[in-house]
Amino acid sequence: MSKVKISTKLTFSWLRETYEKHQLTPEEVIEEIIKRSKQDEDMNIWITPPNMEHIKPYLERLSEIDFDSFPLWGIPFAIKDNIDLANVPTTAGCAEFSYIPTEHSTVVERLIEAGAIPVGKTNLDQFATGLVGTRSPYGETHNSLRPELISGGSSSGSAVSVARGQAAFALGTDTAGSGRVPAALNDLVGLKPSLGAWPTKGVVPACASLDCVTVFSHQLEDAYQVDAVARGLDQNDPWSRDLPVPLAKLPKKICLPKDSISFYGPYANEYQNAWNQTVEQLKKLPVSIEYIDYEFFREAAAILYDGPFVAERWAELGGFITNHPDVAFPVTEKVLRSGALPKYDAASVFHSLHKLQEFKRKTQILLKDAVLVTPTAGGTWTRDQVREDPVKTNSDMGLYTNHCNLLDLSAVAVQAGEADENLPFGITFFALTHEEGLIAGAAEAFVTKSKPKQRTIEIAVCGLHMRGFPLEKQMLQFGASFVREEVTAEKYQFIKLPTEPEKPGLIKKKTGGNTIELEIWDMPLSSLGEFAALIPAPLGIGKVELQDGTEVSGFICEGYAAEEAEDISGAGSWRRIPLNI
Repeated sequence: MSKVKISTKLTFSWLRETYEKHQLTPEEVIEEIIKRSKQDEDMNIWITPPNMEHIKPYLERLSEIDFDSFPLWGIPFAIKDNIDLANVPTTAGCAEFSYIPTEHSTVVERLIEAGAIPVGKTNLDQFATGLVGTRSPYGETHNSLRPELISGGSSSGSAVSVARGQAAFALGTDTAGSGRVPAALNDLVGLKPSLGAWPTKGVVPACASLDCVTVFSHQLEDAYQVDAVARGLDQNDPWSRDLPVPLAKLPKKICLPKDSISFYGPYANEYQNAWNQTVEQLKKLPVSIEYIDYEFFREAAAILYDGPFVAERWAELGGFITNHPDVAFPVTEKVLRSGALPKYDAASVFHSLHKLQEFKRKTQILLKDAVLVTPTAGGTWTRDQVREDPVKTNSDMGLYTNHCNLLDLSAVAVQAGEADENLPFGITFFALTHEEGLIAGAAEAFVTKSKPKQRTIEIAVCGLHMRGFPLEKQMLQFGASFVREEVTAEKYQFIKLPTEPEKPGLIKKKTGGNTIELEIWDMPLSSLGEFAALIPAPLGIGKVELQDGTEVSGFICEGYAAEEAEDISGAGSWRRIPLNI
């Protein structure tokens, strides 16, 4: 039984904090993940779901490596099932295609080496061909917030696994937007590094020249922690490039489309309103805004599926499709077979490459020291609507994503509020390959600026959570800030609990008692429940009476604890107690 309630939003800082204080073990986290995956079984998140048999060797390794030296120690992650995890089937969403790799993909190997725990293989649009999350014989992956809506694809299961608390981060892939669209639809961050920044060795190709491995997480800083581990040249990967870890900095300008943005689907109006509000938020950043002609980005995007690049998918998978008729998901096979059409001849390839080179040069000039911002998606659809028109709905989802890899851009998708109740709205920052730090800096500034002002509550602390003590960092982690020093009413007994580490207890008396010095901190109300869940008995949060007769919420102690504790009331402050901590 774990000592704290395991959060449904698994962030790196929260996990490492609870591990470090021995309030939680990685085994307990994995047990909870397995439980959650079974509860969500009908959401079709997994192809190889979390199970202790596969995970146990990675848990056992943690005892052999140093917590402080391995940045992802004990962090659970999910893997899209077109990325190899040794000794676990890779299906790419097609059982007949399945094989069992003998080694990890390069990115998975690097993450495991850093201490991360792979928990399972996630569902996807078959052969990573789709942006909707419904093109899988393993079932349609449900949206994490509204099950009637699409989850986004092709990295559908990866995004939903994070959103549903079954992984702290997840690997996806991105050729046309699959690492960004599911982030937007499931209230997540989706980071797509530059082409080649993360090796693709051990990844089933969709379009090998455009494929990227990506990451989903709840927080921007978590995505970049993964990036720091996964990034780097792999000499055995012909597509790999030696690109440095980006250093976040603000761009000189933000580029926005000057022509009207198109929205679609049943929530088109809500998305339009959310975009308008987002533009106003962007204008508040300390960066100039420039409106640009967006048309050539649209032309570039059209080349991905309305041009010869679809033939690259056929080059990778045509042999399998030809030798296994009627095995592939119907709409997926239709898309793949279109790559064999006679119109996609060698001349059409070079015509598109020359056109793209023109677009790339325009992009390099336009986005020098700048970022482009668009909606991540212009809307969403119900799963029923996608089934009725699988091609048009899927095409719409790529309206603001398809151009990215063709133009050799980096991108990060972040949340920008809600379009409607339980309907998140997201935007994407784009930058040139060698200026990835600009999207990191711009996204960080936007996320910080756009956070709504939080309701707070005053919390009185009298021990290890005070300034200068070991648990001050926990107050900061939960967004609290120091307000003032205070003194209790002359009604309290102060005890030193026989715990490890030593900590105080504050007990209100009917008669007698002392005044005790304490600190008042301001904590976001939204953090209070999770913070209180970390507090071990006999301590808890209750009302503390101050010297002026007012009451504030704060740490109190149950009376029975005084029987085996040292009375330190005479000291009047935890700061006056010599401690062994």
